[in-house]
Amino acid sequence: MKKTLFAAAVLALLPATVAYAQGTVNVRSHVRSDGVYVPPHTRTAPNSSRTDNWSSQGNINPRTGEAGKTDPYAPKPFGSSSTTKRQASPWGN
Repeated sequence: MKKTLFAAAVLALLPATVAYAQGTVNVRSHVRSDGVYVPPHTRTAPNSSRTDNWSSQGNINPRTGEAGKTDPYAPKPFGSSSTTKRQASPWGN
C-alpha cells in the first residue's frame, strides 16, 4: 500500500517538475561590460511573451516565493532588444 501511494505521489508531481524544468534556463556566472560580477542563477526561458516571466506582475518565482513587480505592458526602455530593429539576413531570414 505504501509503495502504491508513493508511486501515485511521484506521478502526480512529475508533470509540474517537467513543466518547471522546461521553462527554465541556467545562466552561468559572468562579468558584465561595466565590470559587475553576475553570479550563476536560473531564469525563465526566453520567448516572445511578456506575461509568463517570474518578474511580471501576477506571477510568483517558484524558487524564491517572491511576487513579480514588473508591469508586463509597460513600454520597454529605448534600445532594448524588443524595440531595436534586427538587420535583415542576406539569406532572407
